[in-house]
Amino acid sequence: MQKGVLLVNLGSPDSPTPKDVKPYLDEFLMDGRVIDVPPLLRNLLVRGIILNTRPKKSAKAYSKIWWDEGSPLIVISERFTKKLREHTKLPVALGMRYGSGSIKEGLQELADKNVDEVLLVPMYPHYAMSSYETVVVKAMEEQQKHFPDMKVTTMPAFYSSPEYIKVLGDSIAEGLKDFEYDHVLFSYHGIPERHIRKSDPTKFHCKIDGTCCSINSVAHHTCYRHQCYDTTELIKAYLGLPEEKVSTSFQSRLAGDPWLKPYTDYEFERFAKEGKTRLAVITPAFVSDCLETLEEIAMEGDEEFKEAGGESFKHISCLNDRDEWVSLMAKWILEWEEQAKLPV
Repeated sequence: MQKGVLLVNLGSPDSPTPKDVKPYLDEFLMDGRVIDVPPLLRNLLVRGIILNTRPKKSAKAYSKIWWDEGSPLIVISERFTKKLREHTKLPVALGMRYGSGSIKEGLQELADKNVDEVLLVPMYPHYAMSSYETVVVKAMEEQQKHFPDMKVTTMPAFYSSPEYIKVLGDSIAEGLKDFEYDHVLFSYHGIPERHIRKSDPTKFHCKIDGTCCSINSVAHHTCYRHQCYDTTELIKAYLGLPEEKVSTSFQSRLAGDPWLKPYTDYEFERFAKEGKTRLAVITPAFVSDCLETLEEIAMEGDEEFKEAGGESFKHISCLNDRDEWVSLMAKWILEWEEQAKLPV
């Protein structure tokens, strides 16, 4: 069998214009694992309300972070893929869950190279139904429909892998090196609380009350909240960060249903009012900088924190295409290729 690798990231509009943002948002928000309500209600909510106003606002946000080469997330993902190809003998393709450069196109690229055994790598450290899970489900749908003879193995969420924690921790240490901070905030992508319960295979463990995450359970394998807090604790221990200077929060919520708390923007205001005027922010839910990290945190977060009385704000970049991160992914791929071993 010829083995190959498919990396899958979120995706991006083709340009920072309402014309291109609208179809991208339509595909993204009509995903039943992103807005998990009945199809008719989702259609009414997305196409009847959100898409009438959101594309213009989102296009303005994208235009603030757009690079000459294109969308930062796409450019970074392509750079990472190019470097990874230099570290492995296997064919490596890149696909996006939404927008151009689809998962189907990525699988086709591998099939054209006679690949019939694929390692699917969702470029998300943590398991969530709106990120990791939807990538896996979409990839399997495309495989079964268009590539029935292709075998697909999925890389598990790697949020707690000691090797990953080392690479991420070293990157964070480098970002903190010349910054005298009062507090370090680990800000993760937010999801509705109901997603945590829906992802609980036991249907009773997850209570989102601050205690269930500390009780060992099979539910932790698909519990985004637990995994985020685990990453924070592991990085804190690896770097020896003071307990009182580290916390976790969640960003990017929609109005209506309760989302994971505490909310990042509320924390910005709270820290400033408590006299924590020098804040470092890390966004470990992403391996590639994107709209949520570059605009929502690095730009808007900076502004919100300083308006509340903060003085110094530093967003520490994602791993992006750091050589150490590329080398680790290449190591995982080699282990899979030779021993069918994946990160633990």
